[in-house]
Amino acid sequence: MDEASLANIRAHLMARRRRIAHVLDDAADAPRLVGLLKEVDSALEKIGNGTYGACKTCHEAIEDDLLERDPLAGFCLDHLDTAQQRALEYDLETAARIQGALLPPRDIDTELWRLHYYYEPAGPVSGDYCDVVPPKKEGGALLFAVGDVSGKGVAASMLMAHMHAVFHTLASFDPPLDQLVAETNRLMCESTTSAHFATLVCGKARANGEIEVCNAGHLPPLLVRRGEIVRLDATNLPIGILCDAAYALKKVTLEKGDQLVIYTDGLSEAESGDQMYGDERVLELVSKNGGASPRDIVRACVRDLDAFTAGAARQDDVSIMAIQRVK
Repeated sequence: MDEASLANIRAHLMARRRRIAHVLDDAADAPRLVGLLKEVDSALEKIGNGTYGACKTCHEAIEDDLLERDPLAGFCLDHLDTAQQRALEYDLETAARIQGALLPPRDIDTELWRLHYYYEPAGPVSGDYCDVVPPKKEGGALLFAVGDVSGKGVAASMLMAHMHAVFHTLASFDPPLDQLVAETNRLMCESTTSAHFATLVCGKARANGEIEVCNAGHLPPLLVRRGEIVRLDATNLPIGILCDAAYALKKVTLEKGDQLVIYTDGLSEAESGDQMYGDERVLELVSKNGGASPRDIVRACVRDLDAFTAGAARQDDVSIMAIQRVK
């Protein structure tokens, strides 16, 4: 486990210790709390002497995701008893259901825009962020976002859920896009550790055919326009790095049939043997299918990725979104 994650766990344990100590004297269940306090102190001592995170049975490192879920875990997954394994499986299944419920509909159609996306976690939960806020009224803007939280597994999925809550709360006030991203960044900075950040592409598709795009450290979205492809490179810092960062926008106007394709690095950095899928392959595939519908272009990307990896399990979360002007 890296130093930043250990520091995060230590801060969590210290906060837990303070809460236990605060209620200990007046608690009816004092003996159990004393035992829990000893467990917390033992974990803090192990962090201090460099022995934290070792399985009591095999003495190998306990999985990071398990420690992030339960900082007092004493056994790796191979040595959990049956009840502990079932509890862990239930928690992960519940987390996956909750995360799935946060996702928008796969297909969204407005008077001017058609949108489709693909979202596949590498494990039970994902650190990718994929979101759409339909127009509140006729002629309003379609708000969309694709992001990638640093890290993987449970910790990344928790930050993804937090970003979802922040984004929807702020979007309800319909602020200008640059202010929406800047405020999302500020709130993420104030509520996460410095080791955690997220890349993000956020956009507003307006009823006049214009799309405002803010790229905060993410892979360049691909603008497919009249048979040509334009990369919309990142011009801003990722979310969660600098609390008072300002965010600049790019504005592009799409004609009928033009579309914007956004993806996470689970697509471009997929590996097969010693080969990487690569951004150029994404570019070629999008160029070849640029006249297709959003659903078809996304499905073409997924089929090609499956062929490249020969159906092997995903090593990273994959998200692909396409937004097309339909008239």
